[in-house]
Amino acid sequence: MIGELWRSPMMTHPALSLDIRRIVTDSDLDGVVTGAILRRWWKDAEVVFGHPGALRAGMLDDVIDRHTAVCDLPRHSQCGLSIDHHQSNAPIDDEDNSEMVVVWKPTPSAARIAFDLVGEVVDVSDLTGLMEWVDKLDGGSVSKEEFLSEHPVVWLGRIIGGNDVISLEILEALSRGDSVEEILSSENISSVVAEKRDYLTRANSIIAERLEVIDRLAVVRLEDMGVRSNGYRVTALAGEDCDACMVIHGDVGAGFGEEDSYPVSASFYTNSFLHTEGGIFDLTQLATRFDPDGGGHANACGCRIQPLENGQKVERKVVGEDIEENIREWLKMWANR
Repeated sequence: MIGELWRSPMMTHPALSLDIRRIVTDSDLDGVVTGAILRRWWKDAEVVFGHPGALRAGMLDDVIDRHTAVCDLPRHSQCGLSIDHHQSNAPIDDEDNSEMVVVWKPTPSAARIAFDLVGEVVDVSDLTGLMEWVDKLDGGSVSKEEFLSEHPVVWLGRIIGGNDVISLEILEALSRGDSVEEILSSENISSVVAEKRDYLTRANSIIAERLEVIDRLAVVRLEDMGVRSNGYRVTALAGEDCDACMVIHGDVGAGFGEEDSYPVSASFYTNSFLHTEGGIFDLTQLATRFDPDGGGHANACGCRIQPLENGQKVERKVVGEDIEENIREWLKMWANR
């Protein structure tokens, strides 16, 4: 039975004794699986999906308190439990976390931390195969052939993130023990898969048209296009001509919390198909150059486009010309790698 005690609950980790009533987690595959695992222990916890930028902008302050677990997202000063694996969220030695439990490890995924933690007290062995793929996809160790395959977990990752209602349905299904195959074949989700196939066909064409390789950095401009892409898709299309990629997406002039829009941003990814042991440049240097809230991993990170004048950040609303200015400065940094 899913959720029964795996062994006598000798709660050696203090996190397991917390009274968690809400789980705030990222809306990607890693965040959804992390939330599903935590729900096997904190069965009645509400789930709220968030984004790193929205959290740092204070838009989730009203739903975070000492009864909240924040997962796969930047640490929030008022949460009770922080679970994360991002390099930019590693605890600082002199950081005062006396009122929260911080579980940070440099694992391939945040879900792996949750899997090991909850696995101390609840049987999560049915998720072992899923975890291998979450680690691959979030940790950058998936091969090009695997990413382009029809594997069920790859498809689960493709459909998660665009619709919080669908993401929650998947999270709850994983929490109660449904297999990935069962989830994908369910009535609601199977229709989403069909829609996603059509979307990806269109997105691939747009990405191919707008992809430019500059000094072995693949740059794709997708702002105001209603299209998003991760680095796997871009580097799969660019092939061995690039060592990393920069994807511009979102909407110029948009802010967090606006329906059907997202602030214009940049994401940076190492070509992990080519550099299987890590990239040739710490991409967080780009993500944090102008945006104090930027960050992630050395090989996968992101930030918001910032208003710049003569290479310096200024206080005003972002306009279209700022995208070129940000890219120009990042290319200078990349050239000095």
